[in-house]
Amino acid sequence: SSGERCPMCAEPWVSPRLLPCLHSLCTPCLRRLGPLAEPGRAASRSVLCPVCDAEVALPPGGVGQLTPDYLALSRGGRAAAGCDLCADGAAARRCLTCGADLCLFCCQAHRRQKKTASHAVMVLENTKDCSQAGKPLFCPSHPTEELRLFCEQCDQPVCRDCVVDRHWQHRYDFTGNVIHRHRDALRELLKSTQQHTGTLEDVLSQIDDMGSAICSRAEAVATEICQFASGYVKAIEEHQHRLLKQLENLKVQKENLLHLQKAQLQQLLLDMRTGVEFTEHLLRSGSDLEILITKAVVASRLAKLNSVAYNTHPSVDDRIQFSPQERAGQCCGYEVFGAILNKAVDPARCTLHGEDLHSARQNQLTGFTLLLNDATGERVGQGGEAVQVTITHKDRRDCSVKPTVCDNGDGTYHISYSPQEPGLYAVCVYVKGQHVQGSPFTLIVKKKFREHQGVFHCCTFCSSGGQKAARCACGGTMPGGYQGCGHGHKGHPGCPHWSCCGQVKESSECLGGPPPSDTSQRSLLRTVVL
Repeated sequence: SSGERCPMCAEPWVSPRLLPCLHSLCTPCLRRLGPLAEPGRAASRSVLCPVCDAEVALPPGGVGQLTPDYLALSRGGRAAAGCDLCADGAAARRCLTCGADLCLFCCQAHRRQKKTASHAVMVLENTKDCSQAGKPLFCPSHPTEELRLFCEQCDQPVCRDCVVDRHWQHRYDFTGNVIHRHRDALRELLKSTQQHTGTLEDVLSQIDDMGSAICSRAEAVATEICQFASGYVKAIEEHQHRLLKQLENLKVQKENLLHLQKAQLQQLLLDMRTGVEFTEHLLRSGSDLEILITKAVVASRLAKLNSVAYNTHPSVDDRIQFSPQERAGQCCGYEVFGAILNKAVDPARCTLHGEDLHSARQNQLTGFTLLLNDATGERVGQGGEAVQVTITHKDRRDCSVKPTVCDNGDGTYHISYSPQEPGLYAVCVYVKGQHVQGSPFTLIVKKKFREHQGVFHCCTFCSSGGQKAARCACGGTMPGGYQGCGHGHKGHPGCPHWSCCGQVKESSECLGGPPPSDTSQRSLLRTVVL
């Protein structure tokens, strides 16, 4: 078995030594292990254990100072042990007094002899601790002396000669007296190690379970990815089919419009050539009377041909673009990108929108919106067009307003401005250098909003606290010398109103004159906030 032989050479043990990692090797095998050499580091006393690949440090004296592994010798010796007396039978008993291994026959003879009848004999198969049941161990420094003592200071077994030599004045005791204490200490350490062993086994089991879970989850996610990619590919292929079909329809539509325009213009050209040829022939070959007779018909025909309106350019253009970044909505449950852009902006179809399109206030920020449309009046959903806006005072050419044009990127533009002077302005909005629908138009800039100087009250009597001299711009009075209005009396508007101008709308501009400058007049408008 592996415990009976050296793990490096696979031969029976020869002076096995115990490494700090608790693996044993034969002394010759240990000497063949070269020291570890690392770049930039001097030769070390460390070797690499061939069993666990751990770096272990050798004592200063080298391999010879490593702890001998008598336990390995006991395991290996017992497996192939023979009787020490007859050398024929297999060892089944051991004499604890003389330390001899005996077969069953020699053991019976050992007990019958007078000299050895009192020796204690034990069964080798029931031995639980080979180190205790083994033969006496002798001192490496004094081969004839048995190791029976333990030096507490050096923490190692010694013989009698060692005590009077290198371990002089060291505290020591018999191995039988100290073994219990050291065995108990090892058992305590073993308990702690066993606890760590159990924890590590649990963690390793969890790691194995987690590894299995990761593999299962990865397989499930891989399936999801494949399904997603397969569906996405189908969606893109479907979107491609739609785009190509849309492109084909657009091409056919443009071609049909061109064919229609071409047929109409060809017919018009044929009619005009017929009229030209007939008229030229009439003028060249007809008599005066013939010309006068047919003049009315020819003139009517030529006038009619000349009045026909026709487009001097192709009715459609070749503007067909593909925008890969354009959002194209959902296809088969997936969001797709890429759209065909063919709409051309028609300035005459572009419209202006806004509540204050034709009016503004002095020094107040105002604005309106421009919507781009194509020739059919449909919205153009993209920006990037050349938009120009001018706002010029009609009476003062040197007075103009500089507007701000903001491209929203969706076919709408917001134009904002803040006029400094009141008056009438001409507003021009251009797209591609051409006026849009409703351009130019007139803008009325009113003076800045006048705040109310009075109070919004129910009547003068209430707001002034019953003062007779207090007045109201509504013109109402009360009997008894009251110069202001009162509920149900003459001139009262019948609802709450402003004392400064008489307006009944609370959120309104003051229509009254400038506030009185003299103290007497101001006192007449003095009110009390209720």
